[in-house]
Amino acid sequence: MSKKILELKDLKREFIVGSETVRALRGVSFDVEEGEFLTIMGSSGSGKTTLLNILGCLDKPSGGNYILDGTDVKNLDRDELARFRNHKIGFIFQSYNLLSRTSALENVELPLLYNPAVSSSERRERAMHALDSVKLAERYDHMPNQLSGGQQQRVAIARALVNEPVMILADEATGNLDTRTSYEIMSLMQDLNIKQKKTIVFVTHEPDIATFSSRTVTLRDGMVIKDIKNENVKNAAEALASVSKTEDDKS
Repeated sequence: MSKKILELKDLKREFIVGSETVRALRGVSFDVEEGEFLTIMGSSGSGKTTLLNILGCLDKPSGGNYILDGTDVKNLDRDELARFRNHKIGFIFQSYNLLSRTSALENVELPLLYNPAVSSSERRERAMHALDSVKLAERYDHMPNQLSGGQQQRVAIARALVNEPVMILADEATGNLDTRTSYEIMSLMQDLNIKQKKTIVFVTHEPDIATFSSRTVTLRDGMVIKDIKNENVKNAAEALASVSKTEDDKS
């Protein structure tokens, strides 16, 4: 029987703006099973960012329940929430969020610095293993400005993996990349999902990116309007090969 990693039950988030109450989420419910690759889509104002902040334990819902790996997040205080976030969730951001004066290896080590049980030698070993898993081990000593956008995003993915989280949460992770590099990143995400059984929740506004996932949840006005399994999941490696061939033909 498959295990539920994430459970959302009638999730609501309201904000008071002046004398107005803004209902950003109006009762969002869905589950994500272990090893699933889910994309979340929605236009500006759909509640996507608010939901992302709650999923990332950066915010708490006004109502309903968010259960991650069996823990109801609303019962955690601020310190517990920070520890929980660090151990359970691997973040990937659109703008990479790498420290500019720090090597690829040191950037990947960062989440482990908050874990006193991990020695410096183990930290380095785990960081190198994470870099190797994204095919970037040979660039471990490079600074971000010595890496391409796609390589910087690979470092960010390695950093998300290093703590062995139960869920990888990606926020528009291909938003700053061209088509070819986007497909490279999605090929890597599919490898992590299929070969390493990683559970991935990938927020995107790009329909072609969503076709590489196994399921898509679409939001509008703070509600789920679609939750569909993708019957024809596209292979990102094949899409990348097609783009590369087109580029070669033009040159």
